Amino acid sequence: MTLSTRAILGLLVLVVASGTVFFHFVEGWSWVDAYFFTVVTLSTVGYGSLVPVTVVGKIGTTVFIFSGLGIFALAIQQFGHFAFLRRRRKALEQHRETKE
Repeated sequence: MTLSTRAILGLLVLVVASGTVFFHFVEGWSWVDAYFFTVVTLSTVGYGSLVPVTVVGKIGTTVFIFSGLGIFALAIQQFGHFAFLRRRRKALEQHRETKE
């Protein structure tokens, strides 16, 4: 795993952790509910089963979306690129084996 991949993964973990802590304390949700809302919001799924009701929670959610969505998208792109390179390397190895 490259340094940039580790950095992106670390940023993603930091965003999810900070979102979970924020929603736990601001909205008073359980840790599991706060984590669930964080992941659902970052992934843009948005089930709607949990909704911030406080003003601070609503403002925090919008800030969280703008800051976290870019990091989440970058992580998804990086992991997709990694998977593509793995498949390509495997195909090249198979191609070399058939030539021998």
